[in-house]
Amino acid sequence: MKTQNSSEKTSLHPRNPHRFRYDFEALIKACPELQNFVHINEHSIETIDFSNPEAVKALNKALLISNYDIQNWDIPTHYLCPPIPGRADYIHYIADLLATTHNGIIPEGENVIGLDIGIGANCIYPIIGSSAYGWSFLGTDIDEKALQNCKKIIADNPKLIDAISLQLQVEPRFIFKNIILPEDKFAFTICNPPFHNSAEEAAKSALRKVNTLSNVKTSKATLNFGGQNAELWCSGGEIGFITQMIYESAKYPLQCLWFTTLVSKKDNLKSIYKTLGKVGAADIKTIDMAQGQKISRIVAWTFLTKKQQQIF
Repeated sequence: MKTQNSSEKTSLHPRNPHRFRYDFEALIKACPELQNFVHINEHSIETIDFSNPEAVKALNKALLISNYDIQNWDIPTHYLCPPIPGRADYIHYIADLLATTHNGIIPEGENVIGLDIGIGANCIYPIIGSSAYGWSFLGTDIDEKALQNCKKIIADNPKLIDAISLQLQVEPRFIFKNIILPEDKFAFTICNPPFHNSAEEAAKSALRKVNTLSNVKTSKATLNFGGQNAELWCSGGEIGFITQMIYESAKYPLQCLWFTTLVSKKDNLKSIYKTLGKVGAADIKTIDMAQGQKISRIVAWTFLTKKQQQIF
């Protein structure tokens, strides 16, 4: 006997459509394959096994159909399949950030252009941003196969064709070089940086996560959200990647209103603020986010003065 549980996830952004427990009856109707992964847990509540990557992917498909009118979406095996509620939170907080320099009103429409650094194979941020606010996006990645999958997602969902452009970063050691051109103006950048310092560290973290989610101890981890090397780790880890991003952003001070990135490790904030001070950021904001027990934050910075921000 299942229990109907509509408890509100108050830690999510107020405009996030995923604040309430999943309506699996509606989601299965939207995406019948999800039925194979839904079960009733010990609390008599419908759920899925979040340690199973196929279950997570089926849930994502259902959410994209139900909430974002995306009819055809898939990702190759082993690519990152992100939790959509958390990604939606980032987009809605970006909207609030843009409103601070737009007379308190969230700017909408295709002229608001975001730069997604590391779009991956899933295209999630541009899908949510274009659906919720009509924004346009340029998505970049160092992985050509990931971009080819995004290209297929866009082609299979015609409403995305004019909203999302893609570009391969041909020099993986750079973030904005080759991407931000002299004529470009972006309202914001968005990024979920590689978290780990090495493949070994990523594997250990995955093992801990799977053991926690499944309550069954195992010595071999299958990432529940998948993930290729470039998506999960880089030399220097999260702090190395963000430090590089900050130094590069200073070369494009007038071409982006807000540079932003997720920061998973709170201990990295002190170093990030110090680097932002070194490059002369005019304004820095830290936005706290939470999804269940996972706590993270967005760090945003701009090189524009208050007056410049208002007329950007």
